[in-house]
Amino acid sequence: MVRVAVAGIGGRMGSRIAQLVMETENMELSAGFEYAEHPKLGRDIAEIVGGPATGKMVAPGIADVLDAADVIIDFTSAAASLEHLKAASAAGKAMVIGSTGFSADMVARARELANRAPCVLAPNMSMGVNVLFKVAADVARLLGNDFDAEIVEIHHRFKKDAPSGTALKLAQVIAESLDRNLDQVGVYERHGMIGERTDKEIGIQTMRGGDVVGEHTVVFAGMGERLELTHRAHSRDNFARGAIRAAQWVVRQVPGLYDMQNVLGIR
Repeated sequence: MVRVAVAGIGGRMGSRIAQLVMETENMELSAGFEYAEHPKLGRDIAEIVGGPATGKMVAPGIADVLDAADVIIDFTSAAASLEHLKAASAAGKAMVIGSTGFSADMVARARELANRAPCVLAPNMSMGVNVLFKVAADVARLLGNDFDAEIVEIHHRFKKDAPSGTALKLAQVIAESLDRNLDQVGVYERHGMIGERTDKEIGIQTMRGGDVVGEHTVVFAGMGERLELTHRAHSRDNFARGAIRAAQWVVRQVPGLYDMQNVLGIR
């Protein structure tokens, strides 16, 4: 039985992850925690996930749930997740992090912390998106410099970071396949008389609106033809199910920083 603690259990993703954990064979929702001022703090987690009282109260921080958990699933924020990873790794507890907005320095810090306990860090836990990462990298490698690479993403109006972590990951895998440095060739906005597109730039464009769960399109545009790869998320459940799959996998791993490609065995 894998004991799971959910960070941000009162949020949209946290509550859904908690519900699906309860429905998953050989997994136990052992705890959940929230930030100090959350209105559900100290209440039975059943008020969030539904069902009869559990006797497990929403805790005010990760320190209060570590003893009860084998793995922590965290979809809060990059800064909060990094602090949670610090505590989890010190206690030798595995983590699954689906928060977005990680900078290169934050990923490096996560990698350092994961030397003490295994962690899956992925901007998107969807199986389909992680297949897209591999396919996009392969296509970029095959088409080479004769095709211009562009990425367009749209999410709901409440999303705080831009571009999405998924779009940035797509740009990164394409840049690596083409032996480019994304910091040098990434273009995130175009406006006015900007001149012709350069040969090596990779465009990442963002749209926000409504309740769109998430949509990403990679465009490889050549002279006389265009190839497009699109993934559309219809529900947040695919992210939650991917996180649960990652949690089942990571508790069996040695310390280190992993991603969903490792989990799915497609790296």
